Amino acid sequence: MVDFEEHGHGGRPAAPLDIADAALVLCDARGRVESWPDGAVRLLGHPAADVVGRAAAGLLVPGDAARLSGLAAECRAHGGWSGTLTARRKDGAPLDVMVQLARVTDGEGTAHWLVVAAEASSFPGWEMSRAVLEKLLMQTPVGMAVVDTDLRFVWSNLALERFGGGPARDRIGRRLADIQPGLDAEALEAQMRRVLESGEPILGYEHIGRPRSEPHHERAHAMSFVRLDNGNGRPLGVCYTVIDITERYRSRQRLTLLDRAGTAIGQSLDVLHTAQELADVAVPDLADFVTVDLLDSVIRGGDPLTGPPGDADRVALRRGGQQSARAGLPEAVVAVGDLASYHSWSPPIRALVDGRSWRVEWLDPKGVEWAADVPGGRRRALREQGLHTAMVVPIRARGTTMGVTSFFRGQRREPFGPDDQRLAEEFVARAAICLDNARRYTREREAALTLQRSLLPQGVAEHSALSLATSYRPADELAGVGGDWFDVIPLSGARLALVVGEVRGHGIGAIATMGRLRTAVQTLAALDLRPEELLAHLDDLVGRVSEEGGQADAGAVGTSCLYAVYDPVGRCFTMASAGHPPPVIVAPDGTAAFAELPVGPQLGVSGLPFEALEVTVKEDSLLALYTDGLLADAGAPAKERLLRALAAPGDSLDALGQSVLGALVPPRQHDDVTLLLARTRGLARDRVASWELAADPAVVGRAREMATRQLTEWRLPGLEFTTELVVSELVTNAIRYGSGPILLRLILEHTLICEVCDGSSTSPYLRHPRTTDEGGRGLFLISQFTHRWGTRYTTDGKIIWAEQLLS
Repeated sequence: MVDFEEHGHGGRPAAPLDIADAALVLCDARGRVESWPDGAVRLLGHPAADVVGRAAAGLLVPGDAARLSGLAAECRAHGGWSGTLTARRKDGAPLDVMVQLARVTDGEGTAHWLVVAAEASSFPGWEMSRAVLEKLLMQTPVGMAVVDTDLRFVWSNLALERFGGGPARDRIGRRLADIQPGLDAEALEAQMRRVLESGEPILGYEHIGRPRSEPHHERAHAMSFVRLDNGNGRPLGVCYTVIDITERYRSRQRLTLLDRAGTAIGQSLDVLHTAQELADVAVPDLADFVTVDLLDSVIRGGDPLTGPPGDADRVALRRGGQQSARAGLPEAVVAVGDLASYHSWSPPIRALVDGRSWRVEWLDPKGVEWAADVPGGRRRALREQGLHTAMVVPIRARGTTMGVTSFFRGQRREPFGPDDQRLAEEFVARAAICLDNARRYTREREAALTLQRSLLPQGVAEHSALSLATSYRPADELAGVGGDWFDVIPLSGARLALVVGEVRGHGIGAIATMGRLRTAVQTLAALDLRPEELLAHLDDLVGRVSEEGGQADAGAVGTSCLYAVYDPVGRCFTMASAGHPPPVIVAPDGTAAFAELPVGPQLGVSGLPFEALEVTVKEDSLLALYTDGLLADAGAPAKERLLRALAAPGDSLDALGQSVLGALVPPRQHDDVTLLLARTRGLARDRVASWELAADPAVVGRAREMATRQLTEWRLPGLEFTTELVVSELVTNAIRYGSGPILLRLILEHTLICEVCDGSSTSPYLRHPRTTDEGGRGLFLISQFTHRWGTRYTTDGKIIWAEQLLS
């Protein structure tokens, strides 16, 4: 669009002439019409068949037709002419038209006249000086050129010279690649050939290149191509226009990069993964090589340092991410996750300390050697990459600096400019928020996991009754870290209690509730209660605490728990469940099945009683207790997979546990998973001795003798005195205060256990007799001479037991 500065008829400002509304007519050197496009048909109404090959003067009124020879001479002398002529339409009506006349030459040196014509009635003030109208083609800011069918220049305007390549006269007869080597001439000429072949114009084609006017900077151009035909429809060449749209292109590129950064960065809450996302987004649109270095404390989830890091000579940062436009990261001197040591004077450390960005347009190849302790070969390889421009942007969020991002260019010759720095600062600022969120998440998750680990058993001790293994996998998300727990509690009589539970809800509160419930279970287990009785007491405790504590202690309500006791003497499991999935029992032959355990209500929900199940198993059987996270895919398929995985042969319980988790737990599960595996062992018959005794005081001496003989067989002479004392006191108490039948049993496991069973449920208690008392010292002596003692109740009475250490 060209604006005319002078005024037309009546003193009104001249309207602008739109090239798109004008007719482009091509004539030969003698003034005969060669090309009559559709625009000319619309303007005057003459069809091409009536005009092509005839003199253009026949289209004008006689007075203007006589002026043509003079106008041609003026055009030859001054390079062009513009003005108003009166033409005749097909119906004979006169029409004033604005005309721009230029003399052009094709690739063969043949001269032609290029005429641009438009209706003058729409352009008041058309009759103005030639100098003003000459701007239409020669001084318009839009670059214009005409090439012939061989794509050689035949004409160009002055505006095209601003893109480099010399004046218009030097372009004549040359190809685009000869004039603009920094542009993709092959792609542009492909568009020209396409227009020559199809006749369809191409409008708004965008091209990125380095024109001769700015060889070190990329420029964006919008180009349009239109074919020029003669009167017979034969292509004469292509006319194209060029508009510089670099600012619009860069703005669009910045918005695209920021949009991609907003969607690509922060996809996870992992610090290193987020740092790598930052590097990936910047390459290759902004830089050819990017490194993200973070303070070591940030990667661990700690708070960033407030003072200057490191010593006076060098500072170590952890490489969080890096990316290169070249394959194999040839510019990298350290790997992701390793420490990168920088000199204290280097731009990354300066940016880290003062929190301000740093940029250099032209970088000395030796100037990039900011890192210390780099091997010589690696240092030489870094110089060979040709990194010539750099930026360093601090990673700051919420008032603290967590690290730095360094940007380099090597393949792209354009240096970083102020716009590049502003762009880098903007999307690094967005990434910094994501990195800080990931750091805070890492800190909170590690705190939750640390608390959880502190409340769980630190490994499982080896027991003669069971081989044990545990597998625990926390949830990936902080909200998924919950109150799963397990426990292995030694009981009297060489028995073991296995516990698996899960607190409803997730987070720190659920973990704290889990710790309280685990302590309660251990306390109740010390009372040697049957599984259903223990769960009943635990249910009462949860209900009472939730009522007294209100919302603060309501998290325990709905907890599930499975409590199982294994007796190695009878190879029997006794178990009860409070809303917990039943365990899996795998026989020695590999047959796996879920225990037919009645599942009671969850803790604190209804107060209904719990039922127990007794299952006798063979030696080398497997019991698997788990939380519901293992069956995240609810339904029969998940349960069948669990049975198959547990029945698979394995070298060890630990390997079997990892195999089960690998088969059933997805890589990113949303709930904790706990698996407790127990392989049964039975006590050898020669490790257990029992005798039925009559309720007669005369049997006490015989009981001591039988116990002494058994200790001799077991080669435990050092325990004979204490054992005689224990047997004498317990049997005497059973005869005096209990009822028949009376059973004496010795068990040799990792301790020596002495048990006396009678039919009374009366509970003995420890007295502290005075010096003048004649009795009441039996249990006091037992407590002083044994490791521990206690009482447990059965359906038929009670058992008083005492343990001695074998050492």
